[in-house]
Amino acid sequence: MRAALAEAEAALGTGDVPIGAVVVDADGIVLGAGRNVRERDADPTGHAEVVALRAAAAARGEWRLSGCTLVVTLEPCTMCAGAAVLSRVDRVVFGAYDDKAGAVGSLWDVVRDRRLNHRPEVVAGVLAADAAALLDGFFTQQRSG
Repeated sequence: MRAALAEAEAALGTGDVPIGAVVVDADGIVLGAGRNVRERDADPTGHAEVVALRAAAAARGEWRLSGCTLVVTLEPCTMCAGAAVLSRVDRVVFGAYDDKAGAVGSLWDVVRDRRLNHRPEVVAGVLAADAAALLDGFFTQQRSG
């Protein structure tokens, strides 16, 4: 999670919402890292999770990320939760809950939907206070600036 938080902090330099993600293999080796790049790249799919999943798939040379864990600072949205399911990661670990758009238990629960053909394990609330503080600081600055 600390690596994901470092990615989130790096997103601040581009004006993007500070969300970071990493994909690690079964040995804990980072295969892909990402941060929000929606503002920087003018890309609506430029979410940290998608960036990290793409990088991990490229590093592996295949789209199936079985045996891997997606670690992200904020509970994934519907798009990112769907990407986690479709990439076949074994687990999703996230920091802060997202009551407004979270799709891993808060608002929706995409990753545990029995109708889908893959359901990763979920570990929630890891370093949640650190992730939330980074987001809170960003949005406080946005509102005052």
